[in-house]
Amino acid sequence: MAKAWKKLSILALAAALSAMVAMVGCSAEQKSEEATDEKATTETTAEPVELQVFAANSLSKAMEEVQAAYIEDGHSNVTFADTQYKSSGELNEMLGAGSYADLLISASKSSMDTAAKEGYVVEGTRVDMFKNDLVIVSKESSGLKDVTLQDIADGKYTFCVGDESVPAGNYADQALSTVGVYIPSGDDEGKTGKDISGKKGAFAEGYNPVLDTSVGNVCKHAQSGDVDVAFVYTSDVYRFGGVEIVGTVPADTHKNIVYPGAITSQSKNVEATQEFLGWCQNSGKAQEIWQKWGFELA
Repeated sequence: MAKAWKKLSILALAAALSAMVAMVGCSAEQKSEEATDEKATTETTAEPVELQVFAANSLSKAMEEVQAAYIEDGHSNVTFADTQYKSSGELNEMLGAGSYADLLISASKSSMDTAAKEGYVVEGTRVDMFKNDLVIVSKESSGLKDVTLQDIADGKYTFCVGDESVPAGNYADQALSTVGVYIPSGDDEGKTGKDISGKKGAFAEGYNPVLDTSVGNVCKHAQSGDVDVAFVYTSDVYRFGGVEIVGTVPADTHKNIVYPGAITSQSKNVEATQEFLGWCQNSGKAQEIWQKWGFELA
């Protein structure tokens, strides 16, 4: 009889333990489901917000991909208005004329300095986002290679650069001043390279470069063969294709190429804009996309 009672006790204990395990499992599963439901509810009930981004022309392909990835990465309440891709000078002009934007990303520190001076952005939100390199490109299979600034000075090639509103053009002018192709004036007179703005000067006699209003258009001149070579960013080679790098402009001949970003002073969506700006810098997904399109993280 004692053995029977002992056997029954063991069976009862096992049954109790099984019930407890089942209860714990159900509780954990319930909590998991509640957490999932809570996350879904949070995403569903988050306030819809539309962000307007003004970005340097050279960011177009990368930014489109980043915005799509941001929405997919738990920000389904966010949409983006028709992002404006212009030269940094044009973007400042648009803000000055009253155009609305939440976020401004320029292709040069000087352009962002102007935006801050004019009150277009909140200086305290400004961050350096990317770096880039200035290169010399020609159409694919041109046969050119190892093109230098001195080659340009020697008149060996026709060339295209951005006009004064285009930061890539300013950097190119700075570099070309070191070989006498570009002549600084005003406050820059007597200086060269990174010590000048690359604005308000003139090209020396005998040099007649093709000028255009965006780095994208500059790249297209080389792509089509309108000119032998053009001065663009490394990222433009990824963005457009149809061109190849035939020379790299020495970094010490121009100012550092940095893309600053800042929230505009008129933004009605400061918190959402700050969250997007932070994600652009810190998200692994975003970093992969920027690097894919030729941008180095600052």
